[in-house]
Amino acid sequence: MRQFTGKTVEEAIKEASEELSIPQQDLIYKVIEEKKGLFGKRATIVIFDQEDAAEYAQEYLAKAIGTMGIEIETKADVSDEIIRITIDSERNPALIGKGGHTLQALNELTRLAVSNKFHHRYRILLDVNGYKEDKYGKLVHIAKREAKNVLRTKTDVKLDAMTPDERRVVHNALADWDHIKTESSGEGNNRAITIKYVD
Repeated sequence: MRQFTGKTVEEAIKEASEELSIPQQDLIYKVIEEKKGLFGKRATIVIFDQEDAAEYAQEYLAKAIGTMGIEIETKADVSDEIIRITIDSERNPALIGKGGHTLQALNELTRLAVSNKFHHRYRILLDVNGYKEDKYGKLVHIAKREAKNVLRTKTDVKLDAMTPDERRVVHNALADWDHIKTESSGEGNNRAITIKYVD
């Protein structure tokens, strides 16, 4: 988090853009002071980055999960425009929930809290003790097996409904396959991928 000051908000934004080598439209900022006084005008802004968002997300998770009487440890990694946070506690199964539903709800709440705080949409992926990574591995295995069946039979296969991050993993896993195309269809929790054969 860094502060920049200018005679106007626009001037402060321009200074931040030049010093940080970030285009003005990509800056995430908050105006913390805008004055017009006897001695002229003055505006101060605070520039946020993904590390600030990751730190806030971890604080939010600690408070939210703390209300359930569960203490957690978190570790954040910021790369490829994604904030990945790994959670560990003595009650990991309770944080994952049946079929990962509790973890998915925590992910959505954290994403909304961070978006509201910084007025910017961040991609946030929560994992509890490697649960998501294991699930991604299984989904990729299933997707590749079904893609081989599609190549052999030339018959489309619709997979079970998945969360947005899980669908992204499957799309990426099959993106370079010849004669295979993946399409998402359905609404909300029923959105699923169909693996299709293409000539």
